Amino acid sequence: MTKTGIGASVKRKEDQRFITGNGQYTDDVSRPGHVHAYFLRSPHAHAVIRRLDIAAAKGAPGVLGVFTGDDLAADKIGGLICGWMIHSKDGSAMKAGAHPALAQGKVRYVGDHVAVVIAETLAEARDGAEKIIVDYEVLPAVIDTAGAQAAKTQLHDVAPRNTVFEWAIGDKAATEAAFGAAHHVTKIDLVNNRLVPNAMEPRAAIGEYDPGQGAYTLWTTSQNPHVARLVLSAFIGIAPENKLRVIAPDVGGGFGSKIFIYAEETVAVWASKKVGRPVKWVSDRTEAFLSDAHGRDHVTHAELAMDAKGKILGLRVKTIANLGAYLSTFSSSVPTYLYATLLSGQYDIPAIYAEVDAVYTNTAPVDAYRGAGRPEATFVVERIIETAARQMGLDPADLRKRNFVRKFPHQTPVIMMYDAGDYRASLDKAMEIADVKGFGKRKREAARRGRLRGLGYSTYIEACGIAPSQAVGSLGAGVGLWESAEVRVNPTGSVEVLTGSHAHGQGHETTFAQLVSERLGVPMESINIVHGDTDKVQFGMGTYGSRSGAVGMSAIVKALDKVEAKAKKVAAHLLEASEADIDFKDGKFTVKGTDKSVAFADVALNAYVAHKFPTSEIEPGLKEGAFYDPTNFTFPAGCHICEVEIDPETGVTEIANYTAVDDFGVLINPMIVEGQVHGGIAQGIGQALTEGAVYDASGQLLTASYMDYCMPRADNLPSFKLGFTETRCPSNPLGIKGCGEAGAIAAPAAVMNAMTDALGTEAVTMPATPQAVWKVAQSQQKLAAAE
Repeated sequence: MTKTGIGASVKRKEDQRFITGNGQYTDDVSRPGHVHAYFLRSPHAHAVIRRLDIAAAKGAPGVLGVFTGDDLAADKIGGLICGWMIHSKDGSAMKAGAHPALAQGKVRYVGDHVAVVIAETLAEARDGAEKIIVDYEVLPAVIDTAGAQAAKTQLHDVAPRNTVFEWAIGDKAATEAAFGAAHHVTKIDLVNNRLVPNAMEPRAAIGEYDPGQGAYTLWTTSQNPHVARLVLSAFIGIAPENKLRVIAPDVGGGFGSKIFIYAEETVAVWASKKVGRPVKWVSDRTEAFLSDAHGRDHVTHAELAMDAKGKILGLRVKTIANLGAYLSTFSSSVPTYLYATLLSGQYDIPAIYAEVDAVYTNTAPVDAYRGAGRPEATFVVERIIETAARQMGLDPADLRKRNFVRKFPHQTPVIMMYDAGDYRASLDKAMEIADVKGFGKRKREAARRGRLRGLGYSTYIEACGIAPSQAVGSLGAGVGLWESAEVRVNPTGSVEVLTGSHAHGQGHETTFAQLVSERLGVPMESINIVHGDTDKVQFGMGTYGSRSGAVGMSAIVKALDKVEAKAKKVAAHLLEASEADIDFKDGKFTVKGTDKSVAFADVALNAYVAHKFPTSEIEPGLKEGAFYDPTNFTFPAGCHICEVEIDPETGVTEIANYTAVDDFGVLINPMIVEGQVHGGIAQGIGQALTEGAVYDASGQLLTASYMDYCMPRADNLPSFKLGFTETRCPSNPLGIKGCGEAGAIAAPAAVMNAMTDALGTEAVTMPATPQAVWKVAQSQQKLAAAE
């Protein structure tokens, strides 16, 4: 029999419907009589709305309604919120400017929502929007991340110097002392470029009001529908929670951008009652570029203190983080507790002090994007480690080995306590797979062809399964980060698993079924995974931060434990034995030391028939639920090695080889894990070489389409060489750590370390486009000629 349980590379169950065109995405949902929404967006980055005349638009053909921020205010609909409170060094709360779903008196970025037109067709809604007259008083735009605090223009009245917060973590005095004792100090200035998520499926929403029930339903592209319902009801005020159902059907990619609560879904569900018809909105790709939450956008200065033997003594970091025009749902947590707490990397660093200033600019809001803070932290740590090795004349791998954490658990100076790992094992295995010993020969051969060859390391660590609730609550999170599950065994022995996790490409329907199949001995085809509907699934926290396995599957384990315990009681009565004598394995209950047994399906049937046991002792049925709140984060780690070849005459960079060795703990489905790693590396390489959102001085997004924003393509990528090491995670019952973000976390530093090695200078920034690389290569050639 083919193995289908934990550790088996089972083909994904869900792919059958996707590759045959039978997926059910939000845009596939049609409600009887639905109408279409079109948002009039600001063409200016910063402006006062002097006059907004919607009269002509209201009379346009097919238009059912035109609404502005005044209409939302009249209905007491609140603004969009940020759910994580951050306090500055002086103890003051972050400065959260109002974020109305439709602008009220002022717009703050190109694409900001000015008004919405609801019409019978999208074309009619668009035509109606063209009749809206807006008189703007254009204000100077604040665009530059590093210069936002010095700008004369202020975005929000509550935020002087355009500063959201000035936050710090670590021991400043101990860090200063470490630098005072240093033999060598490495300094580096880094820019972590702004990215646009670009999921395959753009965002979409359908709002529907049922006057008979006085209730709303929202279909939306969400990574966490329960949180969407909570925010829309408790904070924005659309409807009481028991009168709002949120359904997230198939979601075609998220990468963080679909965690958040946006204006469009808020307006769509609210407007459905106003016009008495279901309201549908589907983003086009330009809208996505303009208004989806962007990622990254840090400017950082970092310094590393070393002793004469290359032992790290201390690290100090100052980062300015651009949060855009408004605070998005979790934006404040990204450059603080998801970033600075990982600045110790894989290294035993005695003292760290990090300061983060978050700023407003007239750009799209910035929030979590694949890795969310961890890529930014890894980039700082791994770039400065590599630079320090070069400055001190040390082998980069040897310098890392000298400073790796060796004993676990390990308490870092920035909150995190690493529970388990073997960083040396990942580095050694990656070096072997990448044939680091043979690099010198390959470099010489490349030189004979006029090419520059470089090799770069990235030994990363991340904190996944973002939890436990008490920990994040103490750090300012507005919600707990547990997960829920319910296991329903039907009378015929088939199983339904209701999970608060939500899939948007990770393969949950397969991996979750593998776990249930192994535990209960039920064929995978008899297991159905249910998610994404707040009327079906008890409250759950959704999917982000590589939490679905470590937290979501652990909740399923707890529910399965309860199912097994009850089933053993039923089996004991069927087999006329003591419950303590019942063993359960491979789908069969057996009396110890005998050949008496009963299959799981028979126990399930008898649990519902309830003839063979006293119902006063055992309730009929076989259905159990559980909540799981982990005791710690999980800490995936690994080593990625990139080898590049650069043509100095054109600036074109080829990824010649890419090796990734990761420790994700126990692998549920190695094939799916490999796919996750591939996708993450591709995104990381995209950030390093091709991708970057660029605004001009007036706040216009110059990279608002695929003509200008360069996504990585197949010919940009080699065949990746993957390997795995395993240290079990001690903080969850499955020993798993999370894998979805690792590639995007590790790859940018690995690529840039390889490029700087090839070019012989640190003066290369992301994205390292051919033009940028050519300029650096030519400059280096001139320097060499002058010498």
